[in-house]
Amino acid sequence: MTHRRFVLFGAVGVVALIVVLMVNSLSSGVTYYLYPSEAVAQADRFADAETRFRLAGMVVEGSITEAGSVTSFVVSDGAAEIAVDLSGRVPPLFEDGVPVLVEGTWDGERFAADEAVIRHDENYEVPDHGGAYES
Repeated sequence: MTHRRFVLFGAVGVVALIVVLMVNSLSSGVTYYLYPSEAVAQADRFADAETRFRLAGMVVEGSITEAGSVTSFVVSDGAAEIAVDLSGRVPPLFEDGVPVLVEGTWDGERFAADEAVIRHDENYEVPDHGGAYES
């Protein structure tokens, strides 16, 4: 009976160790996803320059400027606006009025991003004119 108990406790210990390691690795890789109004409301939670999060919203019309390798623009969700400085590759299809997802940290009152992705739906529309297949 003691041998069975020893094996049972060992198996439970191994399972508990695996669960603890999985939870620890999952929680360390979490990147929060916020809209501008949520990011402004929770700014103190992410004030540390090491705390990264993702910011999603629409690029405000007429807000895109470029200075060297930094592209600056404003992201809005209709309730709040946040100025973004993107130092990195600007994604294809990036323009005024498109939904964008940027990842980075707060830099004072601005959001310093180093990654950006354009969000779009699954519907593809052929351009009215131009394109590679125009004859």
